[in-house]
Amino acid sequence: MGEVYKVGDSAGWSSTGHFDYKSWTGSKTFRVGDSIAFEYKKHLDNVVRVTHKNFNACNATTTYVTFNSGNDTFVIRKPGHFYFISSVGLQSVEA
Repeated sequence: MGEVYKVGDSAGWSSTGHFDYKSWTGSKTFRVGDSIAFEYKKHLDNVVRVTHKNFNACNATTTYVTFNSGNDTFVIRKPGHFYFISSVGLQSVEA
């Protein structure tokens, strides 16, 4: 079992706020086995895993997976970068 990181800490995941997710990820060291937990209001947001190119463009038309339960966890199973956005409010986070 790895660490569990709640995206945004107490602010959670939201496209309606003004949270600096880039600074949040910059203060973390993610490893294989760690989990990234997204907590949000499911009627207002979602979480979409996208490519680096689509992350930079805030483009959710081609995705790996879309989460929409309001309480979703992504487990890091291999080394690399993983990119997430909200297709509702176009919020983004890189892990």
